[in-house]
Parts: sequence; C-alpha cells; structure tokens
Amino acid sequence: MTEPHLEHSIFGGHQDEPVDGVHGAAQTRAQARGGRTAAPRRRRGRGRRRGILVVALAIVAVAGFAAYTVLRPVVDGFLESNDYPGPGSGSVQVVVNDGDSGRAIGATLQKAGVVKSAKAFLDAASGDSRAAAIQPGTYTLKKQMSAKGALATLVDPANRSVPRVTIREGLWKNEVFAALSKSTGVPLAQYVAAAKDPGSLGLPAAAKGNLEGYLFPSTYEFPAKATAGEQLRTMVAKTVSELDAAGVPAADRERTLTVASIVEGEVSGDADRGKVARVIENRLKTSGPPTNGYLQMDSTVHYAVQKRGRAGTSDADRRSTSPYNTYKHPGLPPGPINSPGEASIKAAAAPTPGGWFFFVTVDPDTGETKFATTAAEHARNVQEFQAWCRGHADRC
Repeated sequence: MTEPHLEHSIFGGHQDEPVDGVHGAAQTRAQARGGRTAAPRRRRGRGRRRGILVVALAIVAVAGFAAYTVLRPVVDGFLESNDYPGPGSGSVQVVVNDGDSGRAIGATLQKAGVVKSAKAFLDAASGDSRAAAIQPGTYTLKKQMSAKGALATLVDPANRSVPRVTIREGLWKNEVFAALSKSTGVPLAQYVAAAKDPGSLGLPAAAKGNLEGYLFPSTYEFPAKATAGEQLRTMVAKTVSELDAAGVPAADRERTLTVASIVEGEVSGDADRGKVARVIENRLKTSGPPTNGYLQMDSTVHYAVQKRGRAGTSDADRRSTSPYNTYKHPGLPPGPINSPGEASIKAAAAPTPGGWFFFVTVDPDTGETKFATTAAEHARNVQEFQAWCRGHADRC
C-alpha cells in the first residue's frame, strides 16, 4: 500500500496545522535565537486594561471614603433636628432687653442653653402672632426646652419679672436718687454724677441745670441694664409730658412746676390741691395786705433746711437765709422744692377759683385743712392746729 503524500504549504507548514503567518515567523525567529516564544499581543492588552481598571476603582474608593468623611457632618446636620423635644429641666434666667428682635432673643436663648438653635425659635415665633408681644424683662426658663415651649413661656406675662421702682410724690431729688439706687442696684454716686450733666437728661433750659421737680413720681420698669442717666432721662421726659398734658405752655413750665411742688408739699388729699394753688396765686398777685406778697409756706422752709417729719416750722428754721425760705423772701422760691405728681400739676395749671389767702392743716393725721380770706379767720384756724400740736409735741 502506498503511504500518503503530505503536501506542504507555501509557508513550509503542513496543511492540517493552523498557521498564523506573523506569529509563525515570530516563533521561528525566537526559536532561532534559542528563546521562548512571545505571548500573543491580544492577551497582553487584556492584562493592561485589568490593571488600569483596578487602579481606577481604588481611586474612586479612596475619593468616596474622603467625601463621606467630609460630608457626613453636613448630611447628619440635615437629618438631625435643630430643636430639643422638651420639656427641659433645671432653670436658667434669661433677660430680654428693650428693642430685642426675634433673632436676638433666639440667640440669647441658644447661648443660655434653653433652645437648641436660634433658628428653631425663629421658626416657632414666625408661626405665632403672640411673639410680637414679648416684653422686656427677666424670664425663668428650663434648659433644653423645645422652641415652642420657650416661646410659650416668654409670651405669658406671669413669667415676666422686671425691676419696678416706685417713686412717691413730694420727694426731694436726693431722696429720689436714694430710692432709685436701692431698687435698681445702681450706685448712688452714679445718679449724682448723671445729674451734673443736665443737658444729656433732656432737662428744659428754664430749669437752669437743676433736676429738682423734674423727676416725675410714678412706678417705672427700667430695662435691666439701664444706666443712672437713662433712668433720670426717662423721668424728666415723663414730667415734661405731664406738663404738656395739663396744657402748660413751654414758657410756663418752670413756674407751674414750682407752684405744683409747693402744693404737693402742703396737702395730702386731692380735694384741697386746687384751693392751695389758688392761695399761692392770690398771695403772689397781692403786694400789700394781708400777705404783702409773701407765701409763708412751711414746705419751702422744710426744703431750705432739709428737715423732714415736722408738721410746722420752728423760729430758727424761719430765720434761714435760704432763698427757698418764703417767710423771709417774697414771691416764689428759685425753683421746685420736690417732685409733684399729676394732681398737683393739674391744680397749679388750673387753680380752683376763690378769694382765699390763708390755709392751715388743723389735723395732720387726717389731713383736714381749713381756708380763710381774712387774717382773723385764719388765726382761729391756727389755734386749732396749735391744740393738735399740744397733744403731739414730738411732731411739732
């Protein structure tokens, strides 16, 4: 049997062998050099792409971790509530000052640890019309309250505490300073110093720098941090306002206030104020008998010698050379002798019609006062007062 004949291709290989011309040539050259056959280029490209992909994934992973680390607080901030659930615990005092905005109040609450954020308080306030009525003052709240809970506390007047100062009628300015200092805690020396700068207190020029009479008696709610000057300025403004309300022209303020202060110092009941004011005016308009233009008011002598607590005056007191001694000097004193209230200002602005020249309080305990048009009638009334004094020697 004849053996089959194997035909060779033009590349020298057998027909039944898969031959890549380029690869075969490269293999032949490699074998000729005694080296290893080179790997196909297709396989080398796949390995390089895999390496690049691994590096890229590693970079993405690192970048993602870094972004998560940086952005996590921001994301948590969006997810976490900016408000406490409440109701809170403990207690803390918070001061709301005059003129504080909602934002300012929120910041104060946040700083004190009452609310978690000022924004939470603003959000609660914006949805509640009562927020506009929050008054200056000191409030006691809890730590870590909900914003709505804090707002509810602030809008309730029962929770508001303010330093109240009541200045009664008829006090001298040094007595007013002492009362203010005791109630507010501001040192007395600061009121004395503030009084030396009357221009900053709004004092009318006619007062000639003297605060006496211009510290209106009333109950005041001063802001917690109000200075002595701010307090006095408020009181002066109140006095001017009361004079305007009584219809007193600016040019007559000083005179009216001086008459009103004498009225305040002489009577204790509202019923007699207009009549006392009329006695003063009648005496001022008469240069001859029965009074020769002298007011002869004990209250002005008390001011001159700075003595309190006596129903009358002594001979020594009436000999004082002070221009405020109306027994010695005719006409009105140089200025007010105390702080008159609303009733006395109105009486001085519109005295009760009448012809009286005299009056005397015959019973200082009850305030009973008798008026007279003649000296003889007045003398009889004075005897009643002297009888009272005999029974109250320690007060006359």
